[in-house]
Amino acid sequence: MADLNTEISLPKLNISNHLPENFSPQSKVWVYQASRLLTISEALDIEKQLIDFIANWKSHGTPVTGYANLFFGQFFVIMADDTNDRICGRSINQSVVLMKEIAEKYQIDLFNRLTLGFWIKEKVELLPMTQLPYAIKNEFITKQTPFFNNAVANKAELENNWIKPAEETWLNSYFSIG
Repeated sequence: MADLNTEISLPKLNISNHLPENFSPQSKVWVYQASRLLTISEALDIEKQLIDFIANWKSHGTPVTGYANLFFGQFFVIMADDTNDRICGRSINQSVVLMKEIAEKYQIDLFNRLTLGFWIKEKVELLPMTQLPYAIKNEFITKQTPFFNNAVANKAELENNWIKPAEETWLNSYFSIG
């Protein structure tokens, strides 16, 4: 079977250029993967919601130093730099409520952690985890296929480990399964 990953390249977008420079590398990060690519009008509408949320995000009455953005039309990244002021659970929950509202309004799933995101042929492809062994066996996914590791927890991990060849992530063990 032909390898669909010939001329593999990581997404050309350098996400570091789109992240706030003044945030600590330890800033908390949450990545939400949408179950489908958003339309341009949806993305623009959501951008307004994200800007409004960040402008009004508070923890114990103190403004949260926050950031939110949509990457590749399918990944929401929310970040809080709590270097000076600790972000509380209620504030984190506010961001989850926002994401639930967005999911409902746009009829997308943002909370399915059993769907994996890969970069194939210059676009995001989603794969249910249950299909991973089949995709590897048939070389739809190879060790070099870029994988979106949405479990990153802070800015440094987002910059350095969010998009990596599958073999450099927790998926590597699946390549040894016969």
